[in-house]
Amino acid sequence: MAGKPGFFWSLLTQKCPHCRRGDMFSNPNPWNLKEMTKMPAHCPVCGQLFELEVGFWYGTAYVSYLLTVIFSGLSFGLWWLTIGFSLEDKRFFWWLGINGFLLLVLQPWIMRLSRAMYLYFFVSYDEHFESSPPKTFDYSSEDYFLKKEDPLK
Repeated sequence: MAGKPGFFWSLLTQKCPHCRRGDMFSNPNPWNLKEMTKMPAHCPVCGQLFELEVGFWYGTAYVSYLLTVIFSGLSFGLWWLTIGFSLEDKRFFWWLGINGFLLLVLQPWIMRLSRAMYLYFFVSYDEHFESSPPKTFDYSSEDYFLKKEDPLK
């Protein structure tokens, strides 16, 4: 084995959080919009389940929102330091347009990065992923909704 893969490189290249080797997405190109969100059910290297429960990816909206706010704040600060803002011209509106365009172009990559970050919250790296089982929740997604429990208990 070549050693422990780096956390940030694995996150930015959207590798499996359990082994940091398997690809999380079927197509490596995020700008292929027809296949942008296609993911295998399991990691091809370690077998880690990517969708840990039904509706798991809804939480990525908050992560994506945070990433876009951070990006906009950084671009605002960079614009302010390099070009500046003034009430006498349209520099602010130029920043709004350029920032909006960049967010639109980067959205496929930001969406994938938010999925990877969200999965990294729940699944940690395991150096011995070959011999240890993948991370799961306490229930199987399919079985959870089929259980008939007495509501009075």
